[in-house]
This record gives sequence, C-alpha cells and structure tokens, in this order.
Amino acid sequence: MNQRIVVLISGRGSNLAAILAAGLPVVAVISNREDAIGLTLARGHNIPTSVVHQRDHADRQSFDLALRNEIDQHQPDLVVLAGYMRILSDAFVHHYSGRLINIHPSLLPAYPGLDTHRKVLEDGVRIHGCTVHFVTPTLDHGPIIIQAAVPVLSDDNEDILASRVLLAEHHILPEAIRWFLDGRLKITPQGIVNLAQAGRSEQGKLFHDD
Repeated sequence: MNQRIVVLISGRGSNLAAILAAGLPVVAVISNREDAIGLTLARGHNIPTSVVHQRDHADRQSFDLALRNEIDQHQPDLVVLAGYMRILSDAFVHHYSGRLINIHPSLLPAYPGLDTHRKVLEDGVRIHGCTVHFVTPTLDHGPIIIQAAVPVLSDDNEDILASRVLLAEHHILPEAIRWFLDGRLKITPQGIVNLAQAGRSEQGKLFHDD
C-alpha cells in the first residue's frame, strides 16, 4: 500500500523542501495563507495545493471542519505541521491522534510557543535546538520523537541562531517521518515515544553546522 503525507505550511516551506528532497510521499500541501511561498514549491513538484483561510469562515469550528475536510480527501497516513502558524483545536487534534506531528524550534519542553530564539538569547542559554513531536491538545507538549541540539555562540543574534536551528530541523524532520512510515514509533502509556530497533546513534542528535 502506498503511504501518503499531507503537509501544512504557512510560509516559505523550507522544511517542506527538506521533506521533498528526502523523497517522502507528499500527496498534498495545504496552507492558511495564499501567499505562502511553499505553495509555489509544491506546485513545482506537481503536488496538489490548497488554501484554507480563517477569514473565509465564520468561526473556528467551521474553519477546523473545512481544514479537516480538505486534508481527509487526500486520505493521509500522516499529517505534518511544517511551519504551520495556527493553533489547532482539541477536536481537530483528536481527529488525527497518533498521526499528526510538528517541528518546533526549541528543545521541548523548554521554550514552547513563539519567539524561542529571542528567549534563548535573553536567558543566556548555551544549548538550543529543535524537536519533532506528536501533536496533542497541550501546545508544544506532545510526545517527543527526535531532537537536535545546536550550540548558542557568543556572537549570535536571532537571525543567525534561527538559521542554525533551521538546518537541524531539515535533518530531523524527514528522519522522524521515515520512522513513522516504517512503523517504528510506539507511544508508551506514559506518553514517551519508543523507537523500535533503535541503535544509540538514532536515539539522539547533536547537530553541528561546520
């Protein structure tokens, strides 16, 4: 059986580009913004695209239903939030329970939410990074699949640090997707992801951009 991924984006789609470069089976790309550059990238790969915008719907419930309907027509095995900048409702998350993942630019559970790079620099943190996790109703607190750590250097600003973290994102997101499609990810009753047949090299990532 062919496996199917739907990717949700809001912007330039650099993580989408990493997913496509890895040869993963993306069958549709959906955005909440018609000007998202990633839509052009998807079209260049002959992947169907669509836009589901909040302004076209009277309330959050109708928006979520429209988004669900758009996703479900593609019958995905996995839905990937790759820079999708909307908080999803509990009902939406429950509908895709166990097959909805997100990439977040921090080492969760540290620094959930927005402005992670600014907060890290303000706090004087020396190790930053990114996390791929299953999505649950609690924002940025779902079971962790994989993380990559990057150093915070003395001359970093937000843009430089964000670029370093983004390179790490491009490495770990396709890997997490492969593990999911291979059936290797199991969530324990305690909410921890076990990676079947994992060697030590797969259990964590320390990313260097040199």
